[in-house]
Amino acid sequence: MYLNSWMNHPIFNHMNMRSKIQDLQNIVSRKGSSKILTFSIPHVFKALQLMHQNQFVSRSTFCQELHMGEGAVKTMILHLKDELLVDSNKSGTFLTVKGKNFVKDLFDVIDLECPVPKCNIARGKFNYGVILRNYSNATKSGMDQRDYAVLYGANGATTIQFRDDQFVFPKERIDCLANDIKTKNVLLDNLKPKNGDLIIIASAKESFVAEIAAKNSALRTMATHR
Repeated sequence: MYLNSWMNHPIFNHMNMRSKIQDLQNIVSRKGSSKILTFSIPHVFKALQLMHQNQFVSRSTFCQELHMGEGAVKTMILHLKDELLVDSNKSGTFLTVKGKNFVKDLFDVIDLECPVPKCNIARGKFNYGVILRNYSNATKSGMDQRDYAVLYGANGATTIQFRDDQFVFPKERIDCLANDIKTKNVLLDNLKPKNGDLIIIASAKESFVAEIAAKNSALRTMATHR
């Protein structure tokens, strides 16, 4: 009973997440004398999402959804196969039993995402929000999350905590969306936040860049939070 209680504790869950992100890092690491890879952790994460949402995913779909060339997609799939997370047949690439178990915990933390209309807290041409369940304490100011997003081409990023049933900036107590009912409803309807959750919204000039930057910021937050 005590072991199960400890394993469900947020500290244990966060340790488990750091291990998962390290596994993703291993997947995007060069093998031997292979060429420099043109994909990274958020691309692999999105690939896993695609296979989680669809039983089979074709290479052409990967190319289109990940904005990657066929050679890079082939290499990514080979790396995933090396870890026994995926396999392929004539219908496409799919998650193995090990792969399904691997993504379960990841998708328990990042289970919902959505585009966010331009507004006072997200001023980019394109904005994309990702929620992290029970990670409200993973930021002090939101500066790290912004930097993680900028690394992937974002113009910036906004980090919001959901506390006391309202959206607040780190270190503040006032509802930052009190006067923006439209944006508040977008986040409530699409991300379904609960107290203790963290939301990262990345802004960019292109929709894909905003999405991949938001994913990177979320994953890096999970990797560094202790």
